[in-house]
Amino acid sequence: MSQVTYAGKVNAPDFPVDLEWLNTNRPFSLKDLRGKVVLLDFWTFCCINCIHSIPELKKLEEKYSPELVVIGVHSAKFSTEKGTSNIREAILRYGIEHPVVNDKDFRVWKSYAVNAWPTFMLIDPDGKVVGSHAGEGVYDLFDEIIGKMIGEFESRGKIDRRPLKFALEKDRAPRTLLSFPGKIAADAKGTTLYITDSNNNRIILLSPRSGEVLRVIGSGKKGLQDGTLEEAEFNKPQGIAWDHDMLYVADTENHAVRVVDLKKGTVKTLAGTGRQARESNLGGVGRGVDLNSPWDLLVRKGTLYIAMAGAHELWTLDLTTLKVRPFAGSGREDIVDAPLRKAALAQPSGITTDGTRLYFADSEVSGVRSADFDTAGSVTTIVGQGLFEFGDADGFGPDVRLQHPIGITWYDGFLYVADTYNNKVKRIDPRTMNSETIIGTGGTGMRDGDALQTQLNEPNGLAVVKGKLYITDTNNHLIRVYDFSTRRVSTLTLRGAEKLAVRKSDASTLAVDDTLILPGQIVQPGPGSVEVTLTFPSGYKANTVAPFYFGVFGENGRALGFAKGYEEQNLVAPSFPVRIPSTFTEGASDLRIDLVAYYCREGEESLCMVRQVRVLMPVKVTAGNAGNVLKVAVPLRLASH
Repeated sequence: MSQVTYAGKVNAPDFPVDLEWLNTNRPFSLKDLRGKVVLLDFWTFCCINCIHSIPELKKLEEKYSPELVVIGVHSAKFSTEKGTSNIREAILRYGIEHPVVNDKDFRVWKSYAVNAWPTFMLIDPDGKVVGSHAGEGVYDLFDEIIGKMIGEFESRGKIDRRPLKFALEKDRAPRTLLSFPGKIAADAKGTTLYITDSNNNRIILLSPRSGEVLRVIGSGKKGLQDGTLEEAEFNKPQGIAWDHDMLYVADTENHAVRVVDLKKGTVKTLAGTGRQARESNLGGVGRGVDLNSPWDLLVRKGTLYIAMAGAHELWTLDLTTLKVRPFAGSGREDIVDAPLRKAALAQPSGITTDGTRLYFADSEVSGVRSADFDTAGSVTTIVGQGLFEFGDADGFGPDVRLQHPIGITWYDGFLYVADTYNNKVKRIDPRTMNSETIIGTGGTGMRDGDALQTQLNEPNGLAVVKGKLYITDTNNHLIRVYDFSTRRVSTLTLRGAEKLAVRKSDASTLAVDDTLILPGQIVQPGPGSVEVTLTFPSGYKANTVAPFYFGVFGENGRALGFAKGYEEQNLVAPSFPVRIPSTFTEGASDLRIDLVAYYCREGEESLCMVRQVRVLMPVKVTAGNAGNVLKVAVPLRLASH
């Protein structure tokens, strides 16, 4: 690991005043941050090394709060990455909770003489640059330095510990049923789709015909835990491969490969320690080997092929011996055709086969490439020219330009490629190297209909089932469906959506988005009811196929009586107000209502949001009051503010 390069005590250049900021409700200048240690993170959201640094930055922020402030400086590599809305999606996907400035024209980058992603610039509480570092390993490198700096400036009375509050993007975003879905696969009969619901840390089983949620694998909690389907934990899984009732999962941010035994109902770790491999290695056996961001998987003849994005290599895992090792790529990030282990790859993120050759989406060189299965074979480029050669151009071989493709599948003689940053799906003939767009206008959005007029938002995984191409439309949080016969695109409406939300009567298991505390009410003793009315945000309406959940409880007293001690109702397309019978007894209690509501935009019924709300209200029951109804009005919000 390289050391911090010290630039000398020079004044840190300030941010230009006209830049766009995210994760904050106001721009910052370095003068605003005097008294704080400031760490600038120069990043771009395509970069796997930048992604690896995000959890390390979070550790530093937690350890040195409130003395340290991290500012993300997003200096885009790809043209799509320049858009502020696209950066916002990346912030949400990677859970970034510090301010980010959109440095799309490299003005901040140039003022600090940065020349690589990621680069970190350390600024002291006096606003002086004290050092920089390019590459990963930020926590180990800066931990001691930041600690000493805080001690030094504290002795001079120059540390400002007043906390800074940021207006985070996550607090303004609605919660959708799926969250940045990654890859998609199908079983041999085409009866089940398997989807990595990446930011919900779980795997969803769906019927491709009806959209019915069949099963959920994973508790949703971020972690690395084996066990039953309900208790297993994942960390932003991506790639997925089905083989004879065994489901193999690239558990990307756990740097592990997992297997789901669908018959036994268990999850087990096959390879990976949970630690990222920081140096090149030649592999080993199973759980004793550090891996580096496995992104996609392919099963063939007892071997699992792994697109190891973080290592810029393809690996293999022998499913009998659990030996895991590099298969193709030297570890150098580039586009160089050569014998397998001498070739240079660049963040391979999708993998498929026609049965005789292996094909992969080589994201950072915007390429589609192939590799022989024979270890004496080589890597060959079909389309792609270099690390900074990208665009959106169909045609033949050298003339084709893609932009950071992530997904790929083979079907009926063609490769179908999720041209992710172009928001398109391309069809490439691996024999002629001809490429054509079959889905998407290139604009960001969500529109069904004629395929060439359709809008996607960073498509990723692809799978073909019975004449239809299923697409994980990642930033739209949807599954889109392309019909080969009609050349039209539709959106798969999820049914059984209640299986994707926590809706148990045990309060400790309810993942609450909002807690609403209402003024107290007074009612008289005797038979009565609780009446709940929901109002939806402007432009939204109730989802008519998902059952709303209402759980009503009396707490801290016995004034509220329900038949079972509580009352639960699951209602599809409920009519408001929803009435829950109760018996009121003189005294005082707290009314608690837990509800799960599903709603969608007018005209976009397939895009379903979910909101889980807890309502608390003190209640007094005394004789002489005319009322016997507790009226509860709950305004649903798109997100917390």
